[in-house]
Amino acid sequence: MEEVAQGLEDEFMKKGILLIVDGTEPELVRGIMETELMNMDERHRSGAGFFEAWAALGPAWGMIGTLVGLVNMLKNLSDASSIGPAMAVALLTTLYGSLIANWLCTPIANKLKNINSKEYQMKEIVIEGLLSIQAGENPRVIEEKLKSFLSPTDRKAISTEEGGGEA
Repeated sequence: MEEVAQGLEDEFMKKGILLIVDGTEPELVRGIMETELMNMDERHRSGAGFFEAWAALGPAWGMIGTLVGLVNMLKNLSDASSIGPAMAVALLTTLYGSLIANWLCTPIANKLKNINSKEYQMKEIVIEGLLSIQAGENPRVIEEKLKSFLSPTDRKAISTEEGGGEA
């Protein structure tokens, strides 16, 4: 197994295999792997949180720009030619704030959270698989245990890929 681990690109799985090969107790393997998983989750949530914060701030900054534009418009009402451009600035800042929030930051935050969720689940599966291998469980039992993490649709897709699809 150590040779297999050296050829892996997935550092998380490699670490788990090497811990098992070194004879580390299952509880300690689980603890180390889950600690790494929680730290990864926190890093990812922090990145998504950055974009969530900007999504929350975008409309507020747009409204501030709108108020500045309105103040500029109202301070010079005697010059009718300045009202239009000042009003345009006021309205554009609202638009920009909305675009930043709804078309940029919120989709990025949601995408990052989605990616994190999938990676988190995959690493949970790795932990359970490694610990099941370490415990010497039957390969069929391990397969069914790991499939329990997946949605029925994903389980069906895996069965079809393996040639076990329904006729």
